[in-house]
Amino acid sequence: MAGSRVGRRAFLTAVLAGAATTACSSGASLSTMPELSRLFPGGPPPLESPAAGLRRIPDVQVAAHSVVDGHLLIGYCGAPGSPALGRMTGDLRGASTQLRELIGTYPRDRPIVPVVELIATTVNPTPGPDGMYRSRTNDGTIGRYLEAARALGGQLLLNIQPGRADFLPEVQVYERWLAEPDVGVALDPEWAVEPGVVPGQKFGRTTGAELDGVAAYLASIVARHRLPEKIMVYHQVAVSVVQEPAGLTRHNGVAVVNVVDGIGSAEAKIATWDLVMKRRPEHVQAGFKLFYEEDTRGGKPLMTPEQVLALQPKPVYVVYE
Repeated sequence: MAGSRVGRRAFLTAVLAGAATTACSSGASLSTMPELSRLFPGGPPPLESPAAGLRRIPDVQVAAHSVVDGHLLIGYCGAPGSPALGRMTGDLRGASTQLRELIGTYPRDRPIVPVVELIATTVNPTPGPDGMYRSRTNDGTIGRYLEAARALGGQLLLNIQPGRADFLPEVQVYERWLAEPDVGVALDPEWAVEPGVVPGQKFGRTTGAELDGVAAYLASIVARHRLPEKIMVYHQVAVSVVQEPAGLTRHNGVAVVNVVDGIGSAEAKIATWDLVMKRRPEHVQAGFKLFYEEDTRGGKPLMTPEQVLALQPKPVYVVYE
C-alpha cells in the first residue's frame, strides 16, 4: 500500500449514493464495493522486524487528573509504510512536526493534548493463518510510535481493526503496552465483520455490550497498575456500526470517546454527527474525525478548527487522517 493515495474509506463514498448518504447511511450495504485488496496492491503491508533490543522508554510522569475532561485532544493516525491510512507514517519526526503545526491552528481556550493513533491491528483482504482477516504490528513498531507520542508530550492510542476477530482478545494482545500510563485504545467497528463476511463487503459492526467488555478490561488494568485515567475511543462512520450503545456503561478510570467518522462535505459530516450524538450514552465524550482527501473531493474545503469546535456537544478529541 505504500505510495497509494486511496484512503481506507474511499470505497464508502464510491458506492453509496452521494456524500450525505455515505455519511448518514444506516445499515448501508457495501456488497458492490470493489475488493478490499485494492487497498493492498501486492498484499497487506509487511510487518517491520521487531527491534533487536527495544530501546528503553523513559519513565513518564502523568498527571493523576483526567487527560480528557477540560482538555482538547488533537491527533494524527497512521501505520508504518501506509500513507493511505494517515499521515503518522514514515518519518515520525516530520509527521510530529506537522501535527504540532496543526495544533497551532486551534484556539488555546483549553489545554491541548497531542495524540498519536497507531493502527496496530490492521484489517486484511485475505484471511491469514487463523482466518481472521487481520494482522498485528510488532513491539518494535509500537515502541517507536510511543516514543513519538511522548516526544510530543501526548498520548498513544492503539487502533484496532479486528476483521473477523472479537475486540476484547485483540485488545488483550497489547496488555504489556496498555500497562503504560499513556497508552489507550481506539476501536474501529466499521472493520469488525461477522463470520462468513469478508471485510470490505459491507460495514462491520459492534454492540454497546462488546464495547463495555473492553472498557471493563481497561478499568481492571488501571486499577491493577494504579494508572491515571485511560482513553478508550470507538470510531463510528454510520449509526449502524454500533448497535444498542446503551450497553456501554461507565467504568472508573476509563474515559470513553465516541469519534464520528462521517465523510464528505461539512453538511454531510454534521448530519452524521447529529445522528450519532443522539444515541451516544451520556457518560461518553464526543470526538470528530476529518479526512484530508475524502472530505475535500470535488474541491470541497476541509472543515476549519472553528467549524469543528462549534459542534455541539463540543468535541474533546479531533483526529485527522
